[in-house]
Amino acid sequence: MLLARSPEERLTMGCSMSATARALVRASVLAQDPHASSAALRRALFLRFYGHEFEAAGRARILASL
Repeated sequence: MLLARSPEERLTMGCSMSATARALVRASVLAQDPHASSAALRRALFLRFYGHEFEAAGRARILASL
């Protein structure tokens, strides 16, 4: 089914799925803390999507810059 689609359609689907995942995580963070700042949202999104891919020092450095 997916391979029958054109490359453009597959890219569009992938982008849509990524946006949906981001919206779901954002909603989850805001459900836990309705008053979260935009910086807190950025940090939470980073941790959910990419936090497991970095060692503690790297995570801390990235979080400090967000």
